Amino acid sequence: MLGSQEHILSKIASNDGHGENSAFFDGWKAYDADPYHPTKNPNGVIQMGLAENQLSFDLVEEWVRNNPKASICTAEGASQFKDIAIFQDYHGLPEFRNAVARFMEKVRGDRVRFDPARIVMSGGATGAQETLTFCLADPGEALLVPTPYYPANDRDLTWRTGVELVPVICDSSNGFRMTRDALEAAYKAALESNTAVKGLLLNNPSNPLGTVLDREALSMALSFTNEKNIHLICDEIYSATVFAEPGFVSIAEVLAESPDANPDLVHIVYSLSKDLGFPGFRVGILYSYNDAVVCCARKMSSFGLVSTQTQRTLASMLADEEFTQEFLAQSAARLGARRAALCQGLAQMGVGSLEGSAGLYCWMDLRRLLKAATFEAEAELWRVIVDDARINVSPGASFHCAEPGWFRVCFANMDEETMRVALSRISKLVVQRKSGEAARKQCRRRSKLEISLSFRRLEEIMMSPHSPMTSPLVRTMT
Repeated sequence: MLGSQEHILSKIASNDGHGENSAFFDGWKAYDADPYHPTKNPNGVIQMGLAENQLSFDLVEEWVRNNPKASICTAEGASQFKDIAIFQDYHGLPEFRNAVARFMEKVRGDRVRFDPARIVMSGGATGAQETLTFCLADPGEALLVPTPYYPANDRDLTWRTGVELVPVICDSSNGFRMTRDALEAAYKAALESNTAVKGLLLNNPSNPLGTVLDREALSMALSFTNEKNIHLICDEIYSATVFAEPGFVSIAEVLAESPDANPDLVHIVYSLSKDLGFPGFRVGILYSYNDAVVCCARKMSSFGLVSTQTQRTLASMLADEEFTQEFLAQSAARLGARRAALCQGLAQMGVGSLEGSAGLYCWMDLRRLLKAATFEAEAELWRVIVDDARINVSPGASFHCAEPGWFRVCFANMDEETMRVALSRISKLVVQRKSGEAARKQCRRRSKLEISLSFRRLEEIMMSPHSPMTSPLVRTMT
């Protein structure tokens, strides 16, 4: 059946470019098939593979109850129903773009300004990433991306655009920090394979690492892209999830401090999915300093607009600076406390994690639990975690990590009790794996001892005067 479909459908419809057949998505499927519930399904799979910010919804719900006029679906807001329901152009509601620009400034500590006229809407960060890729590169050209990186980048940036991703290899020797040497090596490798590089994509704060790029690293990236005359794309969708030092520095700040840099090469992707916890609203933002990109992206945005009802409600919410100030402070504090609880729990069972100051996850180090330092061993351990421990975590291989044994663990999409259950399951797994490894080592030592004793007995037999090996006939033959 598949073969016949390939003949009658397009290449996009019949290929595997979506990347759905990977451990990253397989874990989600395992959860969907048997989701954990504390009373209805206590042995189900706990979802720790989904980066959602659910820790501050009480603040949002309170605001919604106190501001019924913000919605056209209430008695207080119904008078605006017609004006919002009729056709709107793809520039977006002015009050929405103004509110988003102001919120982006607030998230960045009011250290930079954003022009509402440069804000382009899209259906989530996924749509913003793809739209920008269509604007910057042609099929067969490439973007550099430091590893490890978000698995869905392979879908969002390449599936429909035909653009390639070239990994910039980073490793644990320096905390997975991006270096100039690594950028140069990736750029050179692409050119040697006759692949034109059109840009560098940075995820700041990082998903999956939970780390931020400091001013020095951003300045280096800006210098590199300007020297190569390629674009610098900064995905800043986790910018308000920073809960500790080092704090967040936006590429917008570095660009403002770099008068010799070419602003036409700098672009920012943002959304409200992670910072506010609204992935279901599908609010993606593309902000470019390049007039031609803004113009083209705005035309393309008609394929994935944000509904005007959503725009209106969020414009009202984001314009409430007292609310946004309280939300940002409370959300950061809660994320920091939750991450600390998770990492401390892991540390108590002898499991390490990469130090981080942002995000909705931690980068867990399970290298000591691998049976071998291979990605095959990582896949085996991941399967045990999902099938036996009943937890969906995401293996490093799905993030293109250069080293086996790292896993992303999300912590902000559940309540405290569920996380305690998850930690208990992980602890049990760790004990079992360590016990199994100890047993294997003891078995190997016993085998070596038995082999040694066997050789010793063989030598004793050979040297015995009663041994056939000492007979004159055997000595003559040898």
